[in-house]
Amino acid sequence: MTTSPRQERRSALPLPLADQTVFSFRFTPSPRGARLARRLASCQMDAWGWHYGTPAHDSVELIVGELAANAVTHGRVPGRDAELRLSREDDGHVHIEVSDARGERLPEARDAGSGENGGRGLLLVAALAKEWGTAPRPGAPGKTVWAVVPAAPNRQ
Repeated sequence: MTTSPRQERRSALPLPLADQTVFSFRFTPSPRGARLARRLASCQMDAWGWHYGTPAHDSVELIVGELAANAVTHGRVPGRDAELRLSREDDGHVHIEVSDARGERLPEARDAGSGENGGRGLLLVAALAKEWGTAPRPGAPGKTVWAVVPAAPNRQ
């Protein structure tokens, strides 16, 4: 019996697991892909013990949402995926990386004017993260925007 492509694709989604220290997921550079990346990051934080509504969980969820939205808005190259990578560090920090295929467009935090609808996302990232920055995308063209979030060891 063969499986349908839909079943194969569904089973290819990574499952949030408490015992894994690294969670990685490639997503389409679309608004739907960015929403999925944010949702899976939220589920992984919960699986790691930083439950919904805790400061670490909410900070990681918001940062992933902003970085994934930026990747699909400013880093999109047709036919190339973006990637989310979360890692739980032994020192209690969560390291976030979002990679896209446009290395020539580096993000910069700026103070958007009051009449602008966007442009404040990286200010939120800077406010919530211990540190953040950019690096060349390892093994592929593009860039990686990363952030480190302090996460109190409240895992149960």
